[in-house]
Amino acid sequence: MASDEGTVRVDSWIWSVRLTKTRSLAAAACRAGHVRVNGERVKPAQAVRLGDEVRLREAGYERIVVVSRIVRKRVGAPVAAECFVDNSPPRPPREEAALVAHRDRGAGRPTKRERRDLERLQGR
Repeated sequence: MASDEGTVRVDSWIWSVRLTKTRSLAAAACRAGHVRVNGERVKPAQAVRLGDEVRLREAGYERIVVVSRIVRKRVGAPVAAECFVDNSPPRPPREEAALVAHRDRGAGRPTKRERRDLERLQGR
């Protein structure tokens, strides 16, 4: 199941330790330039070794992990948590649910005043 020596493909490792949901998403992230190993952009087949720093950017947030164990196959969440050291900054807090402007169905187009009120409510 797990091996503590050698190397493994970066896309396979990212998927194995559950940083992405599928291996194809991990490979796509590599091809798009969202994955860096030791500061350099990598292709999906790039080898990962113990001690390498892997940065994965997803949805405006960057995960920074240091490889502490090499795994070749997908492992369970408790085991996956032992395979890397997470040095990521804390996620920004989720924005409060913004007030949503509600208009009655069939009320027609908003007037200029109503539109400005809607924009002010949405923070524009």
